Amino acid sequence: MTFQVYDTTLRDGAQREGLSYSVVDKLAVARLLDEFGVGFIEGGWPGAVPKDTEFFRRARTELDLKHAVLVAFGATRRAGVAVQDDPQVRGLLDAETPAVALVAKADTRHVERALRTTGAENLAMIRDTVAHLVAEGRRVFVDGEHFFDGFRHDPAYTAAVVEAALAAGAERFVLCDTNGGMLPSQISGAIAELTARTGVAPELLGIHCQNDTACAVANTIAAVEAGVRHFQGTANGYGERPGNADLFAVVANLQLKLGLPVLPDGCLAQMVRVSHAIAEIANIAPDTHQAYVGAAAFAHKAGLHASAIKVDPLLYNHVDPSVVGNDMRILVTEMAGRASVELKSRELGLDLAGHPEALSKVTSRVKELEAGGWSFEAADASFELLVRSELPGAEPVRPFALESYRVLVEHREDGSVVSEATVKIRVRGERVIATAEGNGPVNALDEALRVGLSRHYPELRHFELADYKVRILEGSHGTGAVTRVLVETADGAGRDWTTVGVHPNVVEASWHALVDALTYGLDRTRV
Repeated sequence: MTFQVYDTTLRDGAQREGLSYSVVDKLAVARLLDEFGVGFIEGGWPGAVPKDTEFFRRARTELDLKHAVLVAFGATRRAGVAVQDDPQVRGLLDAETPAVALVAKADTRHVERALRTTGAENLAMIRDTVAHLVAEGRRVFVDGEHFFDGFRHDPAYTAAVVEAALAAGAERFVLCDTNGGMLPSQISGAIAELTARTGVAPELLGIHCQNDTACAVANTIAAVEAGVRHFQGTANGYGERPGNADLFAVVANLQLKLGLPVLPDGCLAQMVRVSHAIAEIANIAPDTHQAYVGAAAFAHKAGLHASAIKVDPLLYNHVDPSVVGNDMRILVTEMAGRASVELKSRELGLDLAGHPEALSKVTSRVKELEAGGWSFEAADASFELLVRSELPGAEPVRPFALESYRVLVEHREDGSVVSEATVKIRVRGERVIATAEGNGPVNALDEALRVGLSRHYPELRHFELADYKVRILEGSHGTGAVTRVLVETADGAGRDWTTVGVHPNVVEASWHALVDALTYGLDRTRV
């Protein structure tokens, strides 16, 4: 039996605090998930949520899914209401999706206290709704809400819920760890007990795990190892509270570690691209330390690691990063040895292997600067300039020489604050004095420097200060603290680079980062 990869990013994942998708967002996410190769995309709750009703209406004409089946989510009929008269059940049919997911109570305590009905009526609600939807030509999945808690409390009743759903025609009964409190051994133990008690084949079961114990991915893997062939998750683990099982980690683990073909050929390599694109749509910064897809997932900092990676990259990578669309990175820090510096330089297109003296100088300089608070692991451009300064024949031409700069901040009587900077520099033998205002001292300094250089370097007009970060270094306090500045610059052509500066004076630290930013950018325009 093939695996069913079921995504619920647009429904359960959308319950993450601070996340809100528009209909256009939902359509875009659905296209990305389809490109990733999931088998089912749960789009939301039509009839109950107007935005979801609109999504399904537009999806009929605007989505051309290649791999996925669109699923509408809803509840069983209400207690005491005939299934054909229930408006929410009608809403599921009106969505016109090939498949429907029903949430059903699997815990007697929830049946009695939340639904305020009897166990027998709850079973009838499940049977009636499943049978009605199957008769209307829908594939039906039943999500057993609070299955694991209910099974521990009253295993006979919860088992009866599973049997009722499957007997009525449900394609899968999904075991939901709704409170996220289970551990892997408890998941596999419950599945074994359920199948022994009921005779239900584990292939007819599904798994849906929340991450409250940080075990959602492990619990999902445990369920698959116990025989389950339908698993649910969300992109990047989005969801309520700590979130859901991260679909990307689950898929990668099953396919790469257990050798189970859960995605169509070629789709696994789309993982990083899809993960980051969905994060952008959700307006959530990608988690750099997320397994498989994070920017740091295959980043190596220790010199010992780098030495081994020089021999064979897989000695310190658990998989080839390219199979999930990621890259290996070497970080250059005070922990770096010669191997780290050599590998990082090679990554930037510079060969230090043939220049042992330059390699030694760069390694020593990195350690010295890092000890003083500099950080090159997030500032590749500054590191590249440092390497070029030591590499014979590759030293970048400094675009100008500083004579002096001055920054004034004026707080006026009306409450306005104006910053003004003046720079005196020498450019190609000419002495230039330039002044500019800005919304802060660093912005004013950046503007003045650009004014002074623009006649000689017109390409500067395409450079833009994209981000500016200031950090007080650990161990330094008060107004005399040492600060580290990171500047991200973009050139308007989709390229960006980051530079670093460190000094007790934040303006001087910014100056170092700005000079590196402009030097690096101008050097690249000549390539």
